[in-house]
Amino acid sequence: MNHDSRSVLVVEDDESIRETVRELLEFEGYRVHTASNGREALSVLSRIESPCVIFLDLMMPVMDGWQFLDARRKDERLSSLPVIVVTAAGNLAQAPGANEIVSKPPDVDALLAMLDRHCRRFEHEHQRVA
Repeated sequence: MNHDSRSVLVVEDDESIRETVRELLEFEGYRVHTASNGREALSVLSRIESPCVIFLDLMMPVMDGWQFLDARRKDERLSSLPVIVVTAAGNLAQAPGANEIVSKPPDVDALLAMLDRHCRRFEHEHQRVA
């Protein structure tokens, strides 16, 4: 699977939140892919280069964030992709497989700093492999 250190996947069922995050990240220079649930996210991931980060909501219809994290863990080509869970769910400790967990609404500067950190690490790791 090819890798893209400036690509992000946003998985969020609320269209207004999804589009706001897309606009913010595009303004920051990222290529943004979106999905409205975990199943759609898996489909998107099968068609694009690996993103440097997946932003994941937990509470979604069809396939929720927990189910997505479980499917990602079982898929060798996806299991190493960093996931930042952004959720309004009460117990933030209960997202096994997430690299970072933040509550909604997130602090934008903190979220961008996490994104930058993961994408720089992603780029560095894949340059060594290439």
